[in-house]
Amino acid sequence: MAVIERTDSIRESRDSNENKFLSFCLGAEQFGVEILRVREIIGILAVTPLPQTPAYVKGVMNLRGRIIPVIDLRLRFDLAATDATKETCIIVLEATGEDGAQTVMGAVVDSVREVQDIPRSAIEAAPEFGCEIPLRYILGMGKVKDKVVVLLDIAEVVGMRERAQIAGALKDVERRAA
Repeated sequence: MAVIERTDSIRESRDSNENKFLSFCLGAEQFGVEILRVREIIGILAVTPLPQTPAYVKGVMNLRGRIIPVIDLRLRFDLAATDATKETCIIVLEATGEDGAQTVMGAVVDSVREVQDIPRSAIEAAPEFGCEIPLRYILGMGKVKDKVVVLLDIAEVVGMRERAQIAGALKDVERRAA
């Protein structure tokens, strides 16, 4: 009986968070990721660079004994790099690829704003023009009051090929350390 109640409670919690997005900024643009993908938000930590990875891969960090890759979303989206400020932080995200593999990674953003409830009826498809970010990275455009929030598909932002490249670089580092 207790197991059924707990399962129902988890399902209700997931359902209540289904339309919630964590909003953050890169420059003047506001973006969002599904709150169910967010593990935590932390300040900037020391990041160890990884050789032979794309420029947007900052490296890896040690988060409570777990090695996690860190990407810079500004560089991933070909935006100009900026110096970190007191608002710069890392969002620790969990992405599930088409192959079912889960990846935990950190994403450096300029600032975190808030958790916003954006119902499906307030989300439109991304326009086919005028967007600097590849359309495959975008879940949709969320309308919140008088603003538009670009909702990201974090599993696409770091695709299967990139995750494999990062995993290979991590294995090389682990081999050298052993």
